[in-house]
Amino acid sequence: MGGPRGAGWVAAGLLLGAGACYCIYRLTRGRRRGDRELGMRPSKSAEDLTDGSYDDVLNAAQLQKLLYLLESTEDPVIIERALITLGNNAAFSVNQAIIRELGGIPIVGNKINHSNQSIKEKALNALNNLSVNVENQIKIKVQVLKLLLNLSENPAMTEGLLHAQVDSSFLSLYDSHVAKEILLRVLTLFQNINNCLKIEGHLAVQPTFTEGSLFFLLHGEECAQKIKALVDHHDAEVKEKVLTIIPKI
Repeated sequence: MGGPRGAGWVAAGLLLGAGACYCIYRLTRGRRRGDRELGMRPSKSAEDLTDGSYDDVLNAAQLQKLLYLLESTEDPVIIERALITLGNNAAFSVNQAIIRELGGIPIVGNKINHSNQSIKEKALNALNNLSVNVENQIKIKVQVLKLLLNLSENPAMTEGLLHAQVDSSFLSLYDSHVAKEILLRVLTLFQNINNCLKIEGHLAVQPTFTEGSLFFLLHGEECAQKIKALVDHHDAEVKEKVLTIIPKI
């Protein structure tokens, strides 16, 4: 599967394959210091940092300028160059933490859904490098689920999305102790995919999905048992969502 139709599920596979789903259930509700808005306006040298001639590893002040530039510009050329620079700097462990503390992960993550395919790929590369840091994985969960939910609403993307290879730890997102906001998202993901499969007619004639694929996990017995167990969840909204899904399992 190629072209725009396949771009989304490839992106999902890359993110999931990066190990970003390993510890999403540890997501905390409190905002970190680094989630503050970037108030520093970039100097004229901010764009100079993206022109490919600057070989040094960026410091915190330069990274902040770069993030502000990425957040404030709509120029696709500048966005792509800024993401390349951030991705290269995110390969260094010290910068992985700095970018998180500056609130950079959501800024980069928002570029996943950009209409420009090259920008999407550069954003994924930056997130892939950032996901090496365990603390960053917590925030990158959120970005992965947003992407997956968007893709799961599109029947044309369903088959490719279900072929994406996913670590078995993904099923830990359906555990009862997971934060409500995450549970509702993964339950909606399951619901959307089932609805798309019905539209596409794949429930009657299922294509071959390999072990380790998203389809293999979501339609396995372990996932079914986890969802059924949530019928006793203490939150009424989660329980209501589960009751709408159980008849379809």
